[in-house]
Amino acid sequence: MFDAIIHATPPVHHADAPVLIFGGNYSNLQATTALLAAAARHRIDPAHIICTGDIIAYGADPQACVDLIRTHGISTIMGNCEEQLAADALDCGCGFTPGSACDMLANSWFSYARRHLDDDARSWMQTLPRRIDLHIGGKRLAIIHGAPSRINRFLFASDPDDIFAPEIAQTGCDGVIAGHSGLGFTRMIGTQIWHNAGAIGLPANDGSPRGWYSVLTPKSDGLIITTHPLDYDHRAAAAAMRRAELPPDYADAIETGIWPNLDILPLPERAATAQPQTPQTIHLPAQAPAPDPRPAPPTHYARIALERLETLWFNTGTLCNLACDGCYIESSPRNDRLAYLAHAEFTRIIDEARATQPALRAIGFTGGEPFMNPAIIPMLDEALTHGYRTLVLTNAMRPMQRHFPILQRLRATHGSQLALRVSLDHFTQVGHDALRGAQAWQPALTGLKSLFDAGFAPTIAARFNPAHETEADTRTGFAALFAAQAWPIDAHNPDHLVLFPEMSTPNPIQGVSAAAWAALAPRGADAMCRTSRMVVQRKGESQASLVACTLLPYTPRFDLGPTLAGATSPVTLDHPHCARFCVFGASSCMTAR
Repeated sequence: MFDAIIHATPPVHHADAPVLIFGGNYSNLQATTALLAAAARHRIDPAHIICTGDIIAYGADPQACVDLIRTHGISTIMGNCEEQLAADALDCGCGFTPGSACDMLANSWFSYARRHLDDDARSWMQTLPRRIDLHIGGKRLAIIHGAPSRINRFLFASDPDDIFAPEIAQTGCDGVIAGHSGLGFTRMIGTQIWHNAGAIGLPANDGSPRGWYSVLTPKSDGLIITTHPLDYDHRAAAAAMRRAELPPDYADAIETGIWPNLDILPLPERAATAQPQTPQTIHLPAQAPAPDPRPAPPTHYARIALERLETLWFNTGTLCNLACDGCYIESSPRNDRLAYLAHAEFTRIIDEARATQPALRAIGFTGGEPFMNPAIIPMLDEALTHGYRTLVLTNAMRPMQRHFPILQRLRATHGSQLALRVSLDHFTQVGHDALRGAQAWQPALTGLKSLFDAGFAPTIAARFNPAHETEADTRTGFAALFAAQAWPIDAHNPDHLVLFPEMSTPNPIQGVSAAAWAALAPRGADAMCRTSRMVVQRKGESQASLVACTLLPYTPRFDLGPTLAGATSPVTLDHPHCARFCVFGASSCMTAR
């Protein structure tokens, strides 16, 4: 029996029989119809079904989906889409980063939904509760849309316990059943549960067109939650979207099982792209064990061939005037694990490149601090004289300043072929010094000012941690700094301000699966090893070596030998940096994100 007891807020349901939980219809009529048929197969009456919201979104049939839910008497939570449509707002309120791909696509489908809903549907949406409490199997569960604190908050399996715990505590319940994020998962925080039932109207980014829903079954010793895939006529749903002239991105996603972009996903969820989901059964007795929410590591990693050598990097040595927290290759004033690259070795590799690599267009110098290498100026001059675009990564501090008159002469001779990228890790002194060390801020600003005053057009490289601030906030903060300094640089242009992902965040991801690469490469995902190599001089070795990646100079399996001829071997993307920085971090040492 399933009794609804309506209080002022929230409604309370008591269930002594199975309850089906689903959400994210997304205006997908075919999926909504299939969900009702699945409920019938489970012998679950519509009165025993609860929807976590977002009936309306990407698809072609918003009105028909609302009508089906209402006709069958399904209890429904207000999602952010229902909230916005009821208020006749101008956007979906999903919480996407302004200007992101999701945000731009939402502008199209939301305006379509506004035009294709009647006033009666909007009035009904205004009456929907933001929460329903479900008593089942000795548990009281708060059913919400995004999070108790905010209707449009995205939470995912890889988020830490200290995010989930206060959200659950806010409800006063034994756990939360949620929607909004589009990916189903279960997290145990002690004996409390956070369960996301997934979405039926869009795939789970796992390479399958199926949606997902959950069934909660009360037992004498607790509660069983089972997750179920939902098969439906996804081709008909995609065809309806195309007939309606909606953005093709989501129609393609319905057919391929891969989301059009991964903007909202944390890195572990990005890494699970195209990894098939399987049904799960979770038994919640009084003391529930905590299932591991992390995706299993790939069984087959992507392998990338060198298609053509476009960029050749030279590591000038790991010695640096700074010892930065979290430096990608552990540079410091004492680390000479990579020795200063000798001019003769530079010339040896450049001569081979000129003879065998017609696609080579750019030379990059990184370190350590490149301007500490005694041969940096002759190497720069040689690269520029051969006509290569030459980029130097520097902190713009005293080592660079010592060479400033010569840099000005090189600039006068070669113009914009000589480019400098300056590391400025944050737009505040506190944030920058936290990574670079005390008193690193003002010398960096002074170095940048000298470059701008001399007519250079340096770009800026910063680190970006979405756990602390959004990309929009980071770029806005840098824009204010650049304006205050009167520097002619556009913080919102990713070619001017390059944001690199924070590499030391929790939940390291294993690598890039072959399935994820196959799914995402056609959509623009990239890896530097497809078009670049780096030269390193290891301490004690007579010859320099070619390595696959600027971030992996120490890992033996990425060493490709002393010549470019031998450096064309395919590279296996089985290192966390491959995933975190390149493929899912969408970063490149040479170009902007």
